[in-house]
Amino acid sequence: MPNGTVSVAIVTYNSGRYIRRCLEAVLRQKGVPLEIVVVDNASTDGTLEILKEFGNRIRILGGDRNVGFAEAQNRVIQSTSSEWVFTLNPDVLLRPGFIRRLVDAGQADPAAGTVCGKLFSIGPGFQALPEPRIDSTGIYFTPSMRHFDRGWHEPDRQRFEHMEYVFGATAAAALYRRKMIEDVSLDGEFFDPDFFIYREDADVAWRALLMGWRCIYTPAATGYHVRTVTPGNRRSLPAIINMHSVKNRFLMRIKNATAGLYRRHWLAMTVRDLMVVAACLFWEPTSLAAFWHVARLFPRALNRRRVIMSRRRVGDAEMAKWFAFQPAAIPIDETVEVGEAAPGMAVARRRRNDPLPAADYVA
Repeated sequence: MPNGTVSVAIVTYNSGRYIRRCLEAVLRQKGVPLEIVVVDNASTDGTLEILKEFGNRIRILGGDRNVGFAEAQNRVIQSTSSEWVFTLNPDVLLRPGFIRRLVDAGQADPAAGTVCGKLFSIGPGFQALPEPRIDSTGIYFTPSMRHFDRGWHEPDRQRFEHMEYVFGATAAAALYRRKMIEDVSLDGEFFDPDFFIYREDADVAWRALLMGWRCIYTPAATGYHVRTVTPGNRRSLPAIINMHSVKNRFLMRIKNATAGLYRRHWLAMTVRDLMVVAACLFWEPTSLAAFWHVARLFPRALNRRRVIMSRRRVGDAEMAKWFAFQPAAIPIDETVEVGEAAPGMAVARRRRNDPLPAADYVA
């Protein structure tokens, strides 16, 4: 496909409540050529019938079983050849110009492998909230190896109004450069299929940073996200999701954490690990299976770690700057030294994107 094209990758699983309006918002995006590919993970709620209503405006990759978010996204990536891949959750509603704003920001900086925008929270069924609150402005990691969405659940008080380099993007609405995807993929897989669901975007973000790629946050691109998995509603989630959350926390560490990072943050990491183990033992025994899965997958994770470390381009001192109890970011209008980044990846001064048109919709 020609340069500048974007493959929109959507994974559905019983997403009938949201997918029609999600796709309608995508189809209203202007200014960049789009290819829309949807993988349905064997939905049983009529999702597939809704998808078929869109005819040849989208391409559907169906399956007879639920292979998880990570593997389904990999199938879209492997079936496309566009310059950019935009991963999108069915419960995200994009404002006009969202994808074009991301592409504009990414094209201005060849060292940027990922671009994300400003997502606002929205209620179930895409119902507007009484007060605008932030869902995500990128993700950040703490010294205890927890990761969060920047600004999550905060009132929108213009705190995140400037372009910045951030740790990474939530895959609910993230733009990935094909060149980066190919550079950081392991055995041809961008997202780790062993994760199945949850934390796969944080794993990719960590790996990409290690390999010298950066993530841009631009507030010019805005949308809305119905978030169902949050730190505060763990007890209401299906047990299988919580189990994968625990499993993936440790798989991500095995693959990406370096000895230097552990030396800096060993106390915070150890305390949090003990808390997770204790919680599984005494309050959430359904997640104990996570440790069996970690043991089962350990050899494969260790092999992937060896590959990641052999291709690593960024040192411990640079990586350590991104692990803080407050969201870490680098203003985009400052000259940033890439240091150990890949040859030819220069980061220069960038201007902030033009604001979005006033037109908006939530209803």
